[in-house]
Amino acid sequence: MGEQHTILLVGESGVGKTHYGAQFLKRLSVETCALKAAVAPSNVTPFATALSCLTEGLATHHTPADSYVESVWPIRDEAGRVADLVWPDYGGEQVRNLAVQRQIPEAWRERVLSATDWVLLIRLQSIRVEDDLFSRPLQKLGKLKPQPTTATHAISDQARMIELLQILLYLGQFHLEKPLQRPSLTILLTCWDEVDDPRVPAEVLADRLPMLWSFVRSNWATPTIMGLSALGRALSTEDADVEFASLGPEDFGYLVLPDGQQSADITLPIRRLMSGRS
Repeated sequence: MGEQHTILLVGESGVGKTHYGAQFLKRLSVETCALKAAVAPSNVTPFATALSCLTEGLATHHTPADSYVESVWPIRDEAGRVADLVWPDYGGEQVRNLAVQRQIPEAWRERVLSATDWVLLIRLQSIRVEDDLFSRPLQKLGKLKPQPTTATHAISDQARMIELLQILLYLGQFHLEKPLQRPSLTILLTCWDEVDDPRVPAEVLADRLPMLWSFVRSNWATPTIMGLSALGRALSTEDADVEFASLGPEDFGYLVLPDGQQSADITLPIRRLMSGRS
C-alpha cells in the first residue's frame, strides 16, 4: 500500500485556502475526481459555508483573523492508498505572525511534526517585491537614493515566507545536511488566472520571488511548483456570477502542471503526493 501520508496545507491571508477547500470538497461529493473520502471528514463547516456561497455564484468572505478550525479529511485514491489531508481553516494572519512573532501554537507544532508532506499556497499578485540584489544589478543599486534615517523597516513578504519555512523546519528538527525528501514540498501558486504569464509555474516563481525559489531549491530535493485557479475566475462577495451559479462550482477551476499543461482536476497535487510522485 505504500507510505501513509499526512498532508498539511499552509498559506497566508487572502491566498484562497478556503475556496480551494470548498472546491476540493465539492469534487469529492459529486465524485468528479479520482479521490474519494475514506470516511466522513471531521469538521467541514467553514468549507461547507464557502461552498454555499460558490453555489450562488458568490465569493466567500475571508476567515476571521482569530479563527482556527482544524479539518482532517481521510481520503483514498484509485489504487487504494489512504492519506490524511489536514486542512486547517484559520485566519491567514496567524501564518504571518509565525514568522513575525516566532511563537508556534501547540496545534501547529503537532501537525508539523506529523506531516509527511507540506503544501504551501502563495498568491503572487499579493506579494510585495522590493528591489534587492536579486532584482537589480549591482551597478543600479549603488545609484539608489539613501532613505531617511527616520524610515521604518519591515521584513519583506519574500523574506517572511522564507522565515516561515525555516521555523517549520526547525520545529520539525529536520536536518539540512542534504536536500530534504521528507517532508516533501509542493508550492501552489494560487489565483493563477490573475498571473497572465505563459511560462511554466516554476519559471514564474523563480522570476517573481527569486530569493524564495533559491531557498526552496537548496533545501528540498524535488520541490513541485504548480499553478492553481480554484475558481477559474474572480468572484464578488456581493454580485453573483450567474454563469458560475448556473453551471455549478464543479465546472470551474483548473490546475497548471509543472510542465505547463492544464488540468481540470484541482485535486491532482494531492493525488501525486499520495502516489509518491513529487
